[in-house]
Amino acid sequence: MTKVSGERIVKKKLAISIGDLNGIGLQIALEAHEKIKKYCSPVYCINKDLLKDGAKLLNLEIPKDFELEKVKGKFVIKPGTVAKDSGSYSFDSFTTAIKLASKKKVEAIVTLPINKESWNRAKIHYKGHTEVLRDYFGKDAIMMLGCSKMFVALYTEHIALRKVAKKIEEEKITKFLLDFYNNVKQDNIAVLGLNPHASDNGVLGDEEVEIIKAIKKANKEIGKSIFKGPLVPDTAFSPMNRKQYQYYVCMYHDQGLIPLKSLYFEQSINVSLNIPIIRTSVDHGTAFDIAYKNSKVSLKSYINAVKEAINLSK
Repeated sequence: MTKVSGERIVKKKLAISIGDLNGIGLQIALEAHEKIKKYCSPVYCINKDLLKDGAKLLNLEIPKDFELEKVKGKFVIKPGTVAKDSGSYSFDSFTTAIKLASKKKVEAIVTLPINKESWNRAKIHYKGHTEVLRDYFGKDAIMMLGCSKMFVALYTEHIALRKVAKKIEEEKITKFLLDFYNNVKQDNIAVLGLNPHASDNGVLGDEEVEIIKAIKKANKEIGKSIFKGPLVPDTAFSPMNRKQYQYYVCMYHDQGLIPLKSLYFEQSINVSLNIPIIRTSVDHGTAFDIAYKNSKVSLKSYINAVKEAINLSK
């Protein structure tokens, strides 16, 4: 928040991408509204009809100051269901939020969870939010997830595990490391190896040779020893290492997200780096198993994502 005068405070305007309406996103948005409006002025990317339908199913009141940015579309909300219509609508809600940020009508966007299978059924070829941002802006967007205690950046994201080793190339990793450093400006970043025991000096693979070259090249270009490693993956997140490192570069999706979600699931967020707009997100899925069942849902990740979006937009 920024003070304009002695009495008046202007709050940052954030676009909220509503996510898959068959999941828990709308419940989170409605239940957290009173809390997040203390920090920002949210604009929810959803139309009145679907908002009313969802609120009725949830038996929740729609706040009078619930500002909307209309997203065209009408379908029947089917709680906990993978569906083409809900997938298509969540995509349109996201792109609406991107356009608002691109036109400087909002300072940042916060995304609620989408369902990748629903996107697939809607013939949307992206695997997630980051891939959309990468294509939309023509930039190498970086997916970083975490909380104040630990952040993990993913060198590869939503690809099959068998394809990861082929992506381990010195030049590409070097660029990733430099882009990551230029965004986070941290002086001590751990880089994980790919293979068990970080290959034991080539006994279990040679991908670490590429990672070592990239680390050396990135540090040389920066002019100081920023990146450390490659760390042995199975001990990288030990209590001792977590005292030493807050930021980690991981070679593939689960290498970073299994430890992160085991340790800090409810409070972690997702941040897109290296793009022209600010985008943060919850670090959890649509929770179809509890959607619209009067279940208690955690608001921590969403509220943290809102706070971080405000912080980054300063």
